[in-house]
Amino acid sequence: MSEADVTIERARRIAVQRLESLSRAGVVQLRRAASASESPASESPANESPAIEPAAITEPADSASGADAQSERPTPMTQTPGDKQSALSIIQNEVAACTRCQELAEARTQTVFGIGNPDARLCFFGEAPGADEDRQGEPFVGRAGKLLTDIINKGMGLDRSDVYILNVLKCRPPGNRNPSPEEAGNCREYFERQIETIDPEFICCLGSIAAHTLLETNIAVGKLRGKIHDYRGRKVVVTYHPAYLLRNPSAKKHTWDDVQILMREMGLPIP
Repeated sequence: MSEADVTIERARRIAVQRLESLSRAGVVQLRRAASASESPASESPANESPAIEPAAITEPADSASGADAQSERPTPMTQTPGDKQSALSIIQNEVAACTRCQELAEARTQTVFGIGNPDARLCFFGEAPGADEDRQGEPFVGRAGKLLTDIINKGMGLDRSDVYILNVLKCRPPGNRNPSPEEAGNCREYFERQIETIDPEFICCLGSIAAHTLLETNIAVGKLRGKIHDYRGRKVVVTYHPAYLLRNPSAKKHTWDDVQILMREMGLPIP
């Protein structure tokens, strides 16, 4: 399959998923674009209620490791944090009702959407909820979550409430196995809409699954880390997942190097 065919298929899949989400939200009619020959008065008969405009569907970006086809960061509509929180709540309700991955939907205690500042400059992007997250409904609350909190608080001088934290998957894979490509594809619409709503300047991918899914590449984390990548005009830093650091403490120095790159880009003072 050619690169153009892959792009068309990805756009088709996202369009189908978006229409499914609109349908679940109660949207039954989409207004077609008016032609140049149509006057504004002819767009909707007086005895009909106006149709609901669908949200713009942004074509996914290509692989992040320097691909020429990377799209620029879209210019967002001006939104207050309250507007963003309302938009995130709509997506969260869709996630809570999602059954696209039957195995995950049947096994989960609850979905794990995301948490933090809806107007954050920085998002931390992980892979999937674990047992603690599935039980509490919040990402990164177990041992790995405590280490991430230390990175944010002690390393960066920020609070968790300053950033936004989310995962590729919104449901815990049984046995904490890695997400399958199909599961990540089913959740792509949700995390892409989260990111577009929050509109962060920076994203920190935690681990290979987060990096590979967001940047759409198979390059090893060891080769992705230590540099700045692009996701739709946003600066992306890749580092090791906190759970990996718990198993391999010697890698913490590499993560601190990555965090310092991120801090310099954000204009934060480095201790």
